[in-house]
Amino acid sequence: MHYLITGGTGLIGRSLCQTLLAAGHDITVFSRNKTKVYKQCGRNVKAIQSLDEISDDQKIDIVINLAGEPIADKKWSQQQKNILEQSRIGLTAALVNWIKTRQAKPHALISGSAVGWYGDQKQQPLTELSDYQHDYAHELCEKWEKAALEAADEVRVCIIRTGLVLSTEGGVLQRMLLPFKLGGGCTLGKGDQYMPWIHISDIVNLIIYLSQTPSAKGVFNGTAPHPVTNATFTTTLAKHLHRPAIFKAPEWLLKCALGEMSQLLLGGQRAYPEKATAIGYQFQYTDLDDAFNNLLNKS
Repeated sequence: MHYLITGGTGLIGRSLCQTLLAAGHDITVFSRNKTKVYKQCGRNVKAIQSLDEISDDQKIDIVINLAGEPIADKKWSQQQKNILEQSRIGLTAALVNWIKTRQAKPHALISGSAVGWYGDQKQQPLTELSDYQHDYAHELCEKWEKAALEAADEVRVCIIRTGLVLSTEGGVLQRMLLPFKLGGGCTLGKGDQYMPWIHISDIVNLIIYLSQTPSAKGVFNGTAPHPVTNATFTTTLAKHLHRPAIFKAPEWLLKCALGEMSQLLLGGQRAYPEKATAIGYQFQYTDLDDAFNNLLNKS
């Protein structure tokens, strides 16, 4: 099949491209930076800077929309919020409009979102049918999802509310490794907030599974079946690195340092992948110990 991917140079996108190429699929990556695409994804993909570069007679089977400015890299000033929204909502709207103009339409649009849609839900178990608590992360994800669902009258649409993707090639785990290895690992706030994690291999394979399962529609939680609290995540990672993790970062300090963005660290979602399991996806990594064994033994 021929896949069109946005966000192909991101953490998930790079691994997705590698997996799809290994399976013999054709890939076109939509990006502002062709050089970065070839460097991150390899020369076997086609890089484009405009959707107009795809001719009307070029068949695209699946569109996977993963583009978005990293949400945790900078404090949420109004300027940064505008960048976050344009990189998600604006690009998704443009992609949907392109799909609507196509005479030969793709079979499906698989579009990214995040478990932040649920807001801070404390210890409440969450499935795809759960309600939300309003905060900025929810507002951002809600607009992002609505933009993608505008294509639902044209093609099959799946929304993936992704959790914390575990990889040593980028993302939250890579950022945590150095301070933990130096003995500076710490619990964030009270540590009772849930961290809905997922191994990089599982999020990539789930995306591909949804793209190739015609019955799959709507929202899916892209999280492992066993979310853990921040305290458990911290002690488990420290154990695997053979280091102590005795410190605590108080809530007031995180709020002072990060402002509104501290919601990402102090809030939590005890999210379960109920729909993914129901349609037959089998997670390779369901236990955090197994995920760390795999990732940290390779790094």
